[in-house]
Amino acid sequence: MTNERTLYHTWLKNVADNPAYTRELTAIESDENEIKDRFYQNLTFGTAGLRGVLGLGTNRMNVYTVGQATQGLADYLCKTCGSPSAAIAYDSRINSDVFARETARVFAANGVKVYLYSELMPTPALSYAVREYGCDTGVVITASHNPAKYNGYKAYDSTGCQIGPEVADEVMANIGKTDIFTGVKRVDFDEALADGRINYIPEEFVQQYIDRVFREGFNAEACGKAGLKLVYTPLNGAGNRCVRTILQKAGVTDITVVKEQENPDGNFPTCPYPNPEMKEALQLGMDYCRRTGADLLLATDPDADRVAVAVKTDTGDYQILTGNEVGVLLLDYICTVRSGTGRMPGNPVTVKSIVSSKLADAVAKEHKVEMVNVFTGFKFIGEVIAELEKKGGMDRFIFAFEESCGYLSGGYVRDKDAVDASLLLVEMASAYKLAGKTLLDELNAIYGRHGIYRNEVESFAFEGADGMAKMAAIMEGLRKNPPAEIGGDKVTTRIDYGTCVRVENGVESPTGMISSNVLEYGLDTGCTVIVRPSGTEPKIKLYYSLTAGTEAEVGALKQRYTAACRKIVAA
Repeated sequence: MTNERTLYHTWLKNVADNPAYTRELTAIESDENEIKDRFYQNLTFGTAGLRGVLGLGTNRMNVYTVGQATQGLADYLCKTCGSPSAAIAYDSRINSDVFARETARVFAANGVKVYLYSELMPTPALSYAVREYGCDTGVVITASHNPAKYNGYKAYDSTGCQIGPEVADEVMANIGKTDIFTGVKRVDFDEALADGRINYIPEEFVQQYIDRVFREGFNAEACGKAGLKLVYTPLNGAGNRCVRTILQKAGVTDITVVKEQENPDGNFPTCPYPNPEMKEALQLGMDYCRRTGADLLLATDPDADRVAVAVKTDTGDYQILTGNEVGVLLLDYICTVRSGTGRMPGNPVTVKSIVSSKLADAVAKEHKVEMVNVFTGFKFIGEVIAELEKKGGMDRFIFAFEESCGYLSGGYVRDKDAVDASLLLVEMASAYKLAGKTLLDELNAIYGRHGIYRNEVESFAFEGADGMAKMAAIMEGLRKNPPAEIGGDKVTTRIDYGTCVRVENGVESPTGMISSNVLEYGLDTGCTVIVRPSGTEPKIKLYYSLTAGTEAEVGALKQRYTAACRKIVAA
């Protein structure tokens, strides 16, 4: 505790000229646990940048940790780029605008030209700005779907994709050399704005982004003709303006916005955990749907890179579609429309994460589209698009998704885009409505062609100081003694993404992917089980991809596999 207490007093001394900061630190002077939690470590800068609880301290998100991280990133840029530039965006979270200005001040002080959105914007709009302005980096201030007490700092490379591990390591090394109080360069924001070191991104550019997304649509006429009745909630985040604009541009006029969640509010008063994957986050929106009789609910997360969907059922209630179900529906729709209108490119490519539904693989095969599977994290999807672009084949890319409600249909950005997905979802629902069908009808038609598919996820926490060691032991045990069967069904394929080796029916072959500590087991039932430990917290996730002819058979498979896998993880 001595080191934490020393750091506490160092901070107290250095913030003495700020009464609010002084009050915050003085208030915890006798709280040893709080001091320890705030100062026992530094926030780690990784491929997702920074993320942490708001407040003062080395283990918190504040102007000092943000400034130090930006100095580390600026040092990297100045070393590797001739005349570096950066784009900056922010969402509705507490202090997001403050941290965005701080980031701009530090970049400008280091000779990095800044393009800053003057209002909160979706994360994909940041990726778009990096690419269109030819920037060397981009930063968006967001903590995605985390609770209100969090904020974060996501860094992007010149392709508009989140930075890779090598860059993150170098930036982290620079951060370690930078004194958090005396080693960070800053300029006066207004002076830098006046002399052109900082530039606000103009309104015309925002319209350009919206227009570019609009070109991803295929059948805007359907939206106007179908008369779709829609409820939309931005969950007090950054999606409100862009999503509503794109839908109105497509001809959707009957849009009811959830008033309690319409305006930006980093406290998320009606939705403490604004994760669109969780039913609780959609509850208010579904209440609106029941009152209005809406066909569809759309809900975007705080930084508007993910979107969730609920649809009206035959009984008049509403069913939330999973990210996998939406991804499969969009893939099938895009392939069908492209093929039917002559817009399918030669050798088309679609991309998804390895933990996303294998039904998408079957749909891609049905439409003669190449499926590329990558590790979890949209930056890996972005890398596939970037590689296609390098080879002059970016037009081959038609769609990508992750099971966590992230979708993208074009290479104009390198991150998931809820504005794009909202447009395509409403267009798709409108087209099916005109044909006398719902999204559920179409999903059941896909199941009729390929069988029932379900994806389930289980998380197992390993608490205590030895939690990570227990996880490592479990993974090592699975590698030394791989299971021959799971739940009584034979393992026919084993993939060790750590050693990059695939074993199918006793024959080894390379995976062709980079190393990652993930194990996958393919069973003779056509189902798969993936074991993936977290690299940052003591938790192992099990992903079950289940397929059978009926719902009852899928349920039986789930029971068998979860029972067997729980024993493995508990070993």
